[in-house]
Parts: sequence; C-alpha cells; structure tokens
Amino acid sequence: MLVVEAVGGWWSGSLALLADAGHMLVDAMALGLAVAGARITLRPPSARYSFGLARGEVLAGFFNAMTQFALVGFIAWEALQRLLRPHAIASGEMLAIALVGLMINVLVLRLLHRHDADDVNMAAASLHVLGDLLGSVATVLAALAVGLLGWLWADPVLSLLVSLLLLRSAWVLVRRSAHILLEGVPEGVNAEVLLAELRGLDSAIVDVHHLHLWQVGAGQRMATLHVRVAQAGQGERMLRLVQTTLAERFGIRHATVQIESAGCVETGPNCAAR
Repeated sequence: MLVVEAVGGWWSGSLALLADAGHMLVDAMALGLAVAGARITLRPPSARYSFGLARGEVLAGFFNAMTQFALVGFIAWEALQRLLRPHAIASGEMLAIALVGLMINVLVLRLLHRHDADDVNMAAASLHVLGDLLGSVATVLAALAVGLLGWLWADPVLSLLVSLLLLRSAWVLVRRSAHILLEGVPEGVNAEVLLAELRGLDSAIVDVHHLHLWQVGAGQRMATLHVRVAQAGQGERMLRLVQTTLAERFGIRHATVQIESAGCVETGPNCAAR
C-alpha cells in the first residue's frame, strides 16, 4: 500500500497521498521497533540488568514519537509550499487509492487497539496507524473537494490540519514516555493517598515514610518504602499486610518494604524519625 500511495501521489499530484505514503514508511519502521521492543521485554533479568529490559518498549515508544515530530514537520512544510504554488490533481485516482488505504488502516488499528493502557510501545504504534487513518480520511475529503468543487487548496490544507492533530498526539506520547524514563510516579497513583491508606491499615503501624514509586514498563509498577511498627515482633504481619494492600489497591506487585521498630536508621527529609 505504501508503494501504491507513493506512486499514486506522484502521478495524481496529491500531497495528501504523498504524505500518507511517507507516514506509512515511518509506520513500518515504528511497528518494527514496537515488535523488537516487545520481544526485548521478554528477556529475563540478568546480572547486568536486574529488572530485565522492560524499559526497551518505553524507549521504542519515545523514538517512535520523535519520528512522528519529523513527519509532522515534513507535511507542514510541503503543505505551505502547495498553498503558495498550487498543483493540478487527478482527483479520481486520488480518491480510489485513499479509500483502499482507509479500509486497511481501520483494520490495522482495530488489531493494535487491544493493548495494556500503560504500554507506551503499543500506544506509539497505534498512534502511527491512527495518523495513517486520519491521513486517509483527509485524502478522501480532499479528493472530493478537488473533484467536485475544484478546490486545489483543500489537499494541502487538510494535510496541514492532520499534521497539527498528530503533533498533539505525539507530544502526549513523548511526555508519557519521558515520565516513565525519568522514574516519575505511575499514572493513576497518588502518593499522598497511598501513604494515608498504609498509615491507617493497622494500629501497629506507627508511620510510613521514605516512599518511592516508579514504573519499569507496561503494568510493572515498583515501590520502596519504610514502615515503622510499634513492636519488633509485628514486622512479618505488617509486611504481608502492606504488600497485599499495594498489590490489590494500587497495582504495585513489586515492593521492597523496610520494617523499623526504633526509628529510621537513615537521615534526610524523607526518612526523619517520627
């Protein structure tokens, strides 16, 4: 389909088709990176990578979003050039090719849509295919406008509008990927709410502090924290209670909990004796 749209765009003089072909080329690379990223995450932890390579899919998603920025720049530049110097367009051929591309993109997007909400790698791949879908819709509308109304400007204008939509989506994906890479608190988790709930679990818990929350990859939330208990003999029971609560209430299934009975042994504002 990529080759068909590229040849069709060159033959018909349609920027929308050429842009969609370029988008498909980037998408082919993006989907390849998505598959590679997903395969990398399946590798078990090693002495060098103790958490495994789950961040591989996040890196792939980040790179895919950056290629989307480059594509948006290309489409916008070409659209402005076409607005200044309009070209003749064979709208019939343009419409036929755009309709075929639209049907293919709808099918692919439905297949990719079934992914984990935290999976930025598959989100990146879906974003690229969504861009193809929007490009195909814009191409169909442009072909109709050119063929029925003679509006040559519709081709670059609709291409430019699609590029603006893709720009926003790419920016959101970059922010999500960067947030995970910078070890920000996972989306949907409120650290203050989590602390309050843990502190109120049992009267034996004196305090919970030195909390750190982050995410390695899709659905892999991590936590480290200190729990101060009233008596040393209560540590094992409190440990199980805290870990169960983190897993069931906040989706954190990998938590390192330090039990303390005589105050925090470390120093600093996050681990002050209470």
